[in-house]
Amino acid sequence: MIWYLEGNLRLGAAAKAVMDDPVSELILPIIALAEAVDIVDKGRTRITDVSILLDRVLNDPRIEIYSLTFEVLEQSLAATAVPEIHDRLIVATALRLQSLGHGVALLTKDNQILTAALVPVVW
Repeated sequence: MIWYLEGNLRLGAAAKAVMDDPVSELILPIIALAEAVDIVDKGRTRITDVSILLDRVLNDPRIEIYSLTFEVLEQSLAATAVPEIHDRLIVATALRLQSLGHGVALLTKDNQILTAALVPVVW
């Protein structure tokens, strides 16, 4: 998400196309938003202030922030192939949405998520 918002060329073409599409429905796990806030706070992006990040996210009608729920935590128990807890909770959010009948794909280039092959990935 940060790479998209700052126009970083490292963003995969397929992921950029999804994020550019005005009819895309984008679910943003709260844990991913927290990680993005941390990246901005640490100055590891061209986004200079957390308020800019949050404004862009909150004012994009395509983005729904998905809370960390007990059901997501439960779903993470099936995602142990993803060792890093934050990434596991992101995958678990996608798995939870799948279990509710939603079609999902994660926009990521994270190697551990790709290797785990628990959810479809777009990059």
